[in-house]
Amino acid sequence: MAAAEQVLTDSARARIVMGHRVALGLMLAFFALGPMFIYPVFLMKVMCFGLYACAFNLLLGFAGLLSFGHAMFLGMAGYVAAHAAKVWGLTPELAILAGAATACVLGVISGLIAIRRQGIYFAMITLALAQMVYFFCVQAPFTGGEDGIQAVPRGRLFGIVDLSDVRAMYATVFVIFFAGFALIYRIIHSPFGQVLKAIRENEPRAISLGYDASRYKLIAFVLSATLSGVAGATNALVFQLAALNAVHWAMSGEVVLMTLLGGLGTVFGPVVGALVVLTMENYLAQLGAWVTIAQGAIFVVCVLTFRRGIVGELAAFLNRSRDGAKH
Repeated sequence: MAAAEQVLTDSARARIVMGHRVALGLMLAFFALGPMFIYPVFLMKVMCFGLYACAFNLLLGFAGLLSFGHAMFLGMAGYVAAHAAKVWGLTPELAILAGAATACVLGVISGLIAIRRQGIYFAMITLALAQMVYFFCVQAPFTGGEDGIQAVPRGRLFGIVDLSDVRAMYATVFVIFFAGFALIYRIIHSPFGQVLKAIRENEPRAISLGYDASRYKLIAFVLSATLSGVAGATNALVFQLAALNAVHWAMSGEVVLMTLLGGLGTVFGPVVGALVVLTMENYLAQLGAWVTIAQGAIFVVCVLTFRRGIVGELAAFLNRSRDGAKH
């Protein structure tokens, strides 16, 4: 009996690994071949926000921490990267690193303040901190206020590759996105990621086993903040602009929507969610102020019909199909 259960477990693991490989291949093929059929700048935005959503999913989907303030990492990193590229004259890779480092420091500070609380209290603290960062960006001289930082030079990557060429910029964003996604995938499937899942499912039991839950959650929070910063800094260079909308509370809500729509706690769900949300924004823009209402209606329908998100429901459907075929 035990041997049969072990075989079943190994078979299930093999199916999951194979499913991940197929999904990864499809995702890479989509972004690699996408510029032949879709506007490259739009795809670069999808990759930036896909990484942002994956970073948020690491915190919510695997550590169980709902943050309403993730926009502060995305936006602040964008401001610092744009300022570093335009005023300090740093190369693109150094500008992105400066933005990521800023998000990391901001993640440590805000994490130390918020991580001791749970549930709605944690969410409200992160929202309050994000609003403080927003008002700082409104008044700080280097951000340009409501005008933002415009005409940010993309520069030359490592002093060699001219990123003013759309193809070079696209390849750079693709590499950054894939590297960030691979890092998150490795974190999720590492012993550290398994401990995060244990804390999410039953924190008192994880503590009783000797794990320092607060330390693990803080590390996850800082990792999520840093990767969100990488996404924000890259996005600022893509659009050559750092603006207030990136640090607004609505951007924190948008990443929650992307994650839930794609599939909370899934590996590829946040990327799919980012693609769906940004596509809606792009094609529903002609509706003007009604865009938000249309998005809300679509979101409600998806939540009611796809409770596990698009990817989660698709995975469940494929599993049921396999089980039905066996019987």
